[in-house]
Amino acid sequence: MKILMVCLGNICRSPLAEGILLTKGKHLNLEVDSAGTAAYHIGKQPDIRSIEIANKYTIDLNQKRARQFSRADFDKFDIIYAMDTNNYTHLISLASSETERNKIRMILNEINPNTHQSVPDPYYGGKNGFQDVYNMLNKACEKIIKNIE
Repeated sequence: MKILMVCLGNICRSPLAEGILLTKGKHLNLEVDSAGTAAYHIGKQPDIRSIEIANKYTIDLNQKRARQFSRADFDKFDIIYAMDTNNYTHLISLASSETERNKIRMILNEINPNTHQSVPDPYYGGKNGFQDVYNMLNKACEKIIKNIE
């Protein structure tokens, strides 16, 4: 199973989701990556606050570097999780077939089906925002693992 996590800049939510899912699914045959829909931070490490919250839960994001989503990701990944409705809409607009559109999902729908809730962007929200985002993503990733097992 190949899963891609997508947010806007690929420095806060999506690398954190990638790290959580990789850690929780280390006993499974999973390939997990993350990307951003925008090119703002290509090549940069995740936000230090994402690194710190990940470290708190023994998840290492230090080697992760931001990259931009590409059309080739539709072919490479089985599931593409959007962190929010704006990125979901952007990904849907890039899809060229029903098959590609069906790969795109809202990550919080895993724990709250059909609600299309967004993971808030913690970039301007202070340290508590990163903890809140971790908690949301952790619950969603637990459900993803249960569904795969």
